[in-house]
Amino acid sequence: MPFVTYITLTLTMLLWGGTFISGRILAENVAPANAAFLRFAIASLALLLITRLTTGGLQRPRSQHWLPLLLLGATGVFSYNVCFFIGLKHISAGRAALFVACTPLVITLLSLLFHRERLSIFGFAGILLSLTGAVFVISNGHPGTLLEGSFGIGEMALLGCVLSWAAYTLIGRSILKTLAPLTAVFYSSLIGTLLLLVPALQANLVTSLPRLSLTDWFNLAYLGICGTAIGFSLYYQGIQKIGATRAGVFINLVPLFALLLSWLLLAESIRYSVLAGGLMVLTGVSLTNIAGRRASKMQAMPRSDLSSIPEA
Repeated sequence: MPFVTYITLTLTMLLWGGTFISGRILAENVAPANAAFLRFAIASLALLLITRLTTGGLQRPRSQHWLPLLLLGATGVFSYNVCFFIGLKHISAGRAALFVACTPLVITLLSLLFHRERLSIFGFAGILLSLTGAVFVISNGHPGTLLEGSFGIGEMALLGCVLSWAAYTLIGRSILKTLAPLTAVFYSSLIGTLLLLVPALQANLVTSLPRLSLTDWFNLAYLGICGTAIGFSLYYQGIQKIGATRAGVFINLVPLFALLLSWLLLAESIRYSVLAGGLMVLTGVSLTNIAGRRASKMQAMPRSDLSSIPEA
């Protein structure tokens, strides 16, 4: 039933919104490399279990899969999560969520550039609206600071998140034509975990483990199991039920949930100008998605890539 799928996808976005809260708490006590490694070590084990329970086992990658899987692990797991925890050490959870909400916009722009995708006038209007909102979010409500060079390490790290996830999505488009989604997610998670081991050891991972509190382990478990393993599993189930385009629209709920949770749990406040910018980003992304969906229907051209699996 579509209604059940909508509820499941909304729950998934709530889980993903919560990752910004857990990440913010962890960033205060755990080194970014250690937090990222432990998160995905837990996630890889959970994904292995979920894949075996839901599909009966892992699909064996062919030789041509390994380079894309390595790139997926390097972008979507390694670089994204190092930037994620560094950014949350310097930026509030709510603002970070709005910052990362710019990701669909970057994916759309890169798709236009590299995949020659077409957009209607409404699609371009959505991009322009999103770009304007992104400027307010990135500049913390003061666009003039971007011209003055006032762009700190937290902003740079979150920009790294956006670019890393955009690369992860575009790279994954080709591999998911021949590899099951959960299998691709598991192997990219495993590869990313191995890549994260080196900087984690350099950050004294072994000696820091005994100092981790129960709260730290709870947040790591939440990030690994709920935010990654369960979240991705439910999301891909949603894609199979209603298609990637319709499921992708739900991602716009993530920053809204993150803002609400950061206000409830962390007592964070946020500038009205930044909130307005975030709403502009979400509205623009939704407008672009709707325009793209209508254009696809008019052209009647089937798509089989990561971002647009044909609708059921």
